[in-house]
Amino acid sequence: MQQSLFTKYFTICITITLAAITILGAIFMTLSGQYFKEDKYVLLTRNLTQAVAVTVADYQLNDYEGITESTISPIYSVLGNAIDGDIYLTDLEGNTLICSQGKECVHHQNQIGSQIMAQAVLGGFQQTGDMGGIYTGNYYSTAVPVVVDGQTVGVLFGSISAEAQYRFVMEMLQMFVVSALVVMAVSFIAIYFVTSRLVRPLREMADATQSFISGDFTVRIPVDGFTEIDRLGMAFNNMASSLGAMESTRRSFVANVSHELKTPMTTIGGFIDGILDGTIPQEKHDYYLKIVSDEVQRLSRLVRSMLDMARIEAGEITLNKKDVDINEIVVTTVFTFEQAIEGKHLDVRGLDAGKVMVEADPDLIHQVVYNLVDNAVKFANDGGYLEFSYTVEGSVTYIGVKNSGAGLAKEEIPFVFDRFYKTDKSRSLDKKGVGLGLHIVRSIVNLHSGEIIVRSVQGEYTEFVFTLPTGKKGGKKS
Repeated sequence: MQQSLFTKYFTICITITLAAITILGAIFMTLSGQYFKEDKYVLLTRNLTQAVAVTVADYQLNDYEGITESTISPIYSVLGNAIDGDIYLTDLEGNTLICSQGKECVHHQNQIGSQIMAQAVLGGFQQTGDMGGIYTGNYYSTAVPVVVDGQTVGVLFGSISAEAQYRFVMEMLQMFVVSALVVMAVSFIAIYFVTSRLVRPLREMADATQSFISGDFTVRIPVDGFTEIDRLGMAFNNMASSLGAMESTRRSFVANVSHELKTPMTTIGGFIDGILDGTIPQEKHDYYLKIVSDEVQRLSRLVRSMLDMARIEAGEITLNKKDVDINEIVVTTVFTFEQAIEGKHLDVRGLDAGKVMVEADPDLIHQVVYNLVDNAVKFANDGGYLEFSYTVEGSVTYIGVKNSGAGLAKEEIPFVFDRFYKTDKSRSLDKKGVGLGLHIVRSIVNLHSGEIIVRSVQGEYTEFVFTLPTGKKGGKKS
């Protein structure tokens, strides 16, 4: 079954919390039990050491002949009661001689094993067990040898029931479990709300993507901080804005392409059908075939421009930069429009500027100049002028292409470089254009790390100014 991110994250946090509490509890209980055991051994050793001192002193008072049980036994009883345990003296064979519990105790009835005695005589004996069967349960037991004048004459044992540790551990466990349950309850509640808060933006993003699928790019994710999730939300919102802009551009592009293709194709189809079915008389065939030819060329220009635009936007164009004379390119281009310029009786200015060296790709910059000159000639008024200007400012050269004429309205200027944009005036004047020329111009100029702007005064002039890096061989020369 598919789990949500909330369920997975919540489960992981709860599992880690439970594991941490379990490990902490195990460590705590182990250390507590170890501390309790060590404390009991220290207590036994301290009391046994006192008992050994009393025993040795009494043995010496009796001229090393023996010890006085009536004197030693009460002392063992006091020391044993003080630790709630047993203190008993044995000979080297493991037979109990005196016990804090009296003569009827289990120690008198059982002999301590030889292995235990061997360890006890050497010192350092400690055991948690039944002392070789003497006890029916677990006891903490230790021993201190009784040494007189360098000779071991007996061993003093001390034992405390381990039942007290069990009770102690169970009480500690009970307190720990209660505390752990309270901590887990608080942790579960906190983790639930924290997880819910962390996951909420992701859920909102998932819901937003469904809106994107249906074409609605207006949904935005609320952002109120600077965490990683908030930054993801910002990036998501930026992506939504970009997708919305791309979708708008795509729809506009499809609509414009459809319009630009439909018009010439309709014209071509209508005239061809008219020629084939005889609607158009024989003497008019050449006239209408000329129109068909113009429309085919228009389609060709549209396809070529779209391919150029696609290559530029895909980054498939590699610049072959070199020092070129931009004025020479302008002069050469203007000559190709000589017939159109003479037809409109235009005055051409600024071609005598001399060499103006820039660093650029000659072929691409020629396309820029061609499109701008074509645009200027097309929209210049009859009897008007074309003017070219060059300004070198350090590492940047400004190139201007200006024409007199109707100019542009202020509200049109921001859109002149958009794909397929054509002003109302241009739709009547520009029968052959497809609205991609200025967009391609700006793209090529941007590839050269340059900028292009348009200035215009309605009824007077329009001027395009673009920048290119100044050539290494020098700038403008007169």
